[in-house]
Amino acid sequence: MQYRELGKTGEKISILGFGAMRLPHTKSNDNIDEKKATEILSYGIDNGINIIDTANSFHASSLKGVGNCEPFIGNFLELGYREKVLLSAKLPSWLIEKPEDMETIFNEQLKRLKTDSIDIYMLHGLTDTYWSNYKSLDIFDFLDDLLNDGRVKHVGFSAHTEFDTLMSILDDYDKWEVVLSQMNYLDENYKSGLAGLNLVNSMGLGNMVMEPLRGGTLVEDIPQDIMDMWDTADVKRSPVEWALEYLWNMDNVSCVLSGMSSLEQVKENIEIASKAKVGSISDNDMFLIQEVARELRFRKGNDCTGCTYCMPCPNGIEIPNCFKEYNVAKMFDNPTASAMHYFNLISEGSRADKCNNCGKCLNFCPQFINIPEELEKVSNLFGKEFNFF
Repeated sequence: MQYRELGKTGEKISILGFGAMRLPHTKSNDNIDEKKATEILSYGIDNGINIIDTANSFHASSLKGVGNCEPFIGNFLELGYREKVLLSAKLPSWLIEKPEDMETIFNEQLKRLKTDSIDIYMLHGLTDTYWSNYKSLDIFDFLDDLLNDGRVKHVGFSAHTEFDTLMSILDDYDKWEVVLSQMNYLDENYKSGLAGLNLVNSMGLGNMVMEPLRGGTLVEDIPQDIMDMWDTADVKRSPVEWALEYLWNMDNVSCVLSGMSSLEQVKENIEIASKAKVGSISDNDMFLIQEVARELRFRKGNDCTGCTYCMPCPNGIEIPNCFKEYNVAKMFDNPTASAMHYFNLISEGSRADKCNNCGKCLNFCPQFINIPEELEKVSNLFGKEFNFF
């Protein structure tokens, strides 16, 4: 495993980190398969990964519910791993209505995580609205208190924001040390994009990256003509290698968080991380990455990454799965194949046509997708019954 400085924190962080949003689970997302999850976390840490990133909402059973990830991580760390990792957790911005909410939720997180301190504590999913609310509730005093009494070592935030919003948030508080943002070769110009990474780096803060594979879009079901494009590269790489090495090729990325859900994924990613270097991708291959990204952007249906923040839907719709089949259909320009998956793998009561436009999912999508509108597109493409023959 290789390590980089996490900005001005003084921490040496593994370039690959565990994003605990996609731990293996059985049946529903809130039912973590603890045996398999323990296996992959143990293997990863024993082989050099030294950060776990979790959140109040990971593996939850309801939109505003508390997830089962933090209690699981707390139990896991008691197996002798607490001193071997940096623990990153987040304050759920959407649940904060009054100043005391912040202290109450933080203390509950400490209990679930079975620790008396958190290494990196972030405000989760900042937007203009959430940030304005935080400032009205004396967020600076709260963060200062956490730092001063040692309950938190470093503070930061995660965000899917425009560049101007990012710059404003950074300017408002002088004790930020870490920023977690979305980046992959499809998203160079998405929201704050590469300009945001450069800004954060110029201020001496640590850049952590999420969605390196864009929820699997960059590595699953790749069209053959895209694979043919990859085959023209100076150095042959797998789709996973292209996605991860693209990020580790940058000297302003400290750590890439990957939502690994199997031991095979952990082993593969660690192997890639062991050989990744800044500047290792040739100019020709960097140009090829841009060409592939341009082609994929042209084909995709919507920006869903499968994060499941919109779940569970009050009407029982499997929103991420509906969008996955829709996006694959668009990418391959082959709705018949995706329709077979759509009707066979998604039960009748969980398909896109069941959306009643209640809008309860809208505030939870970090990609700011108009979910009801997109579900209508899914329904229009596939219909209510399979009739593609």
